[in-house]
Amino acid sequence: MTWRPRLVALDIDGTLTPVGSNHIAPAVKAAITRATEHGAVVVLCTGRSLIGTTPIAAQLPASFAICSNGAVWWDPALSEVTKRTTFDPGPTIKALQALLPDTVFAVEQTGVGNLSLGRFLPGDLWGVTTETTFDEIAATPTPRLVMRWLDHTPAELSFAVRELDLPGVEWSVDHTEAWLTAVPLNVSKGSALEELRQELGISADDTLAIGDGGNDVEMLRWAALGIAMGQAPATVQAVADEVTGTVLEDGAVQALSRFFPA
Repeated sequence: MTWRPRLVALDIDGTLTPVGSNHIAPAVKAAITRATEHGAVVVLCTGRSLIGTTPIAAQLPASFAICSNGAVWWDPALSEVTKRTTFDPGPTIKALQALLPDTVFAVEQTGVGNLSLGRFLPGDLWGVTTETTFDEIAATPTPRLVMRWLDHTPAELSFAVRELDLPGVEWSVDHTEAWLTAVPLNVSKGSALEELRQELGISADDTLAIGDGGNDVEMLRWAALGIAMGQAPATVQAVADEVTGTVLEDGAVQALSRFFPA
């Protein structure tokens, strides 16, 4: 009998959509719909904030959305947050400012937008962004802190933080922008999915994950079958069990159609 996953975890940016876009190709929508018709639980698992995730969830028959790299859980059927884990961002911002003075920061206000320290580029952040002071940001527990290093490349940022120690948080660097994301300690896409898997009573052997970024590494390792997108960095592809096509080639469709054919 052909193996078919019962829990399917899907990254959004670079997996279901081009990075930063809310456009999902019809073939991708059809493949995800087939997965649910075959009885799979589909979970959107993304670094996006909740307000950036809801336009994607509205287009798909997903059962759950795990946002902010695991820190915010959202039930699409109930339209409510079911779990939210936060941390105090002040010490992390201070440590990053000491290393990289010309950076801007934002902390997530779940379902609303962000408080920012400095000005981001247009389209960088989802929802309403309010510029404020360090003191206000430091006093705002948040599930997600983001930092952009303006006028620098992802490779430059990765090199600059290669020996960085940020106690009390989990953090990752994006491979498409000079962008760092921090979330509470011991929170990741992988840890959130494992908790959800146990709650649903699904075997660890019946899990599939597809992703493309550094924040997907724990998720790909967690899954019984972890599939990296074709444009994923070599470090991400190395931890995956398989590599599919790129997002522009609808690689997620190629992967899902093996298990959930038309």
